[in-house]
Amino acid sequence: MTDAASPDSHSTLSYEQSGVVYDLIDPLKVAAQRAAAATGANLAARGFAEIAASRGESAYVVDVGPFHLASIVECLGSKALVADAMHELTGRSWYDAIAQDTIAMAINDLITVGATPLVVQAYWAAGGSDWFGDSQRAQALVAGWKAACDRCGVAWGGGETPALAGIVADGRIDLAASCTGIVNPKSRLSLGDRLGAGDAIVLLASSGIHANGLSLARKLVERLPQGYLTEIAPGLSYGEALLAPTVLYSPVTEALAQAGIVPHYCANITGHGWRKLLRHPAALTYRIDAVPPVPPVLRFIQQHARQDDHEAYGTLNMGAGFALFVAAEQAPACVEIARAQGVEALVAGRVEAGPKRLIIEPLGLEYGSDELQLR
Repeated sequence: MTDAASPDSHSTLSYEQSGVVYDLIDPLKVAAQRAAAATGANLAARGFAEIAASRGESAYVVDVGPFHLASIVECLGSKALVADAMHELTGRSWYDAIAQDTIAMAINDLITVGATPLVVQAYWAAGGSDWFGDSQRAQALVAGWKAACDRCGVAWGGGETPALAGIVADGRIDLAASCTGIVNPKSRLSLGDRLGAGDAIVLLASSGIHANGLSLARKLVERLPQGYLTEIAPGLSYGEALLAPTVLYSPVTEALAQAGIVPHYCANITGHGWRKLLRHPAALTYRIDAVPPVPPVLRFIQQHARQDDHEAYGTLNMGAGFALFVAAEQAPACVEIARAQGVEALVAGRVEAGPKRLIIEPLGLEYGSDELQLR
């Protein structure tokens, strides 16, 4: 592996340099959440009520009487651009893989509140009608979407396939999914009210970059002598590694529920990297004393983007795609249940009383309360 292809190859490449600036994005998200909160009262006319604590969480929850409904909408982001580039280079359609990524973006958020996913809807917005004329690509998208739905046991309810010339670039597609789920019994609701000192932190392994950090990953291609075909491990190209599908974690959370384990809190480790462990507003310290192996593609990105650990773990998932905060005595069972579903896991640390901060002891890293402002 070499980084000699670019005169900038010895400088640090940050997420902001790739065009994603959370300091600009997050204030709008917070403003939208505050405006949206005022609309919750509208549910009363229908005889329902929102679960106010779900505001600012990864999924929105409504009390409909005998159970709760949870809902979420998410988009794939720019991973489709990698699939398109790799298709040009290899002749293979990668849309079956990124179909799973799109569904995972929604479902992995939905399950953080304790919901069982029920229905997925598709939103496939192309830059023109011609996009749908490539039958190999279109059928790969359909097949991958159905396979991911079957893996999670959800119904594919329908969707929308607009051709948006002038809005979406010609030859491109914007993929998104919405998901509705049920929290039943209501005791499965997981919004952090039981989160506290003494809880264990169980991390579920990622399969690679998942669907966050692709702007950085694509920017990095400019530094690589063979671009996406640069080999990062024997027989594995950079582009192929980037397109490893995101893990679907709902089989794990459903298996936990069947075993009678209700997490005190959950975090889907996507944008903001490990800083997502600071998502809950409570003043608690999260102390990590064991970290999972870093997938080769993420270590490659860190090395070639010249990022230190603080930048890398604050941006990418670095091997941990989902976090479970559970009673300490239940942590070993969580690991075994996850492994039975084909997902590697480890008891990574614990929650302590103290100021809101994340301490990753093996790496000497610390993130404070000002690192993540999502409310």
